[in-house]
Amino acid sequence: MTILAAVVAIGLMLWNESGVARATFGLRFLIPSLQSAWDPVNDRYQAWAFIYGTLITSGIAIALAVPVGVGVAVFLAELCPPWLHTSLDWLVELLAAIPSVVYGLWGIFVFLPVVVEPVGKLLESSLGRVPLLSLLFAGPMPASGSSRLAAGLILSIMILPTIAAVTRDIFRAIPDAQREASLALGATRWETIWRALIPYGTSGILGAVILGLGRALGETMAVTMVIGNSIESSPSLLRPGYTMSSVIANEFAEAVSKMHTQVLVEVGLILFVMTLLLNALARLLVWRVARRSTMEVRA
Repeated sequence: MTILAAVVAIGLMLWNESGVARATFGLRFLIPSLQSAWDPVNDRYQAWAFIYGTLITSGIAIALAVPVGVGVAVFLAELCPPWLHTSLDWLVELLAAIPSVVYGLWGIFVFLPVVVEPVGKLLESSLGRVPLLSLLFAGPMPASGSSRLAAGLILSIMILPTIAAVTRDIFRAIPDAQREASLALGATRWETIWRALIPYGTSGILGAVILGLGRALGETMAVTMVIGNSIESSPSLLRPGYTMSSVIANEFAEAVSKMHTQVLVEVGLILFVMTLLLNALARLLVWRVARRSTMEVRA
């Protein structure tokens, strides 16, 4: 009840403090637009650029982190030699505990020039010429490398330890009878992992993925440091942008008017609703997968 009361209190606060902005802009605040509309001087605001930045960077992060994280978890739980797994377990947990500002500093001085710039140029010269993909990979990328692509890659590194650690614990919690039954039927080690262990732990793996996605959606400091913080209409991953959390962090303390403050609170309300919907969807997916698994076992 305490947690529910806290969630309701936060939601009501965001709703009340954004009332004037919601009444002024209505649904126009959320509608996709090809033109930037964020002008605090003239009180003209439109949040689609931030919503798009949040969704695209989180999508990149999940697309990259999930296969690698599950692979790391499989190795740690099923394939890693006993003398090595303690050190690797400690390393994964250490990566999960590193503050986001440290990731941001590392991203600025190391990751952007060494990884993001070469990858961005490669994507621009190859996929940027493909008609269906040219919008997503249109250049030029800034010389600093700050872009939505950089934010997505940094986020993938940040959520990877979380997904790997939770999934590893799920695999280790699976009863040995599942492995022994599969091996006794003549399955190889890989077939046991792919056809017995992963299906058995699907609901838990989904929970790990949703946990990582929740962190990606709300991550602020590291994203703010590498995304470029630019309000522009280009949908390209190679261009600077904003996320909802980064625009709040950058502008809230220096809001130039009451309306400016209220629209930033409304951006926070949108992010809050997105997070709630994500968690509700996660609960539904986990419940359906667990229910299906139970019915298959009974059958």
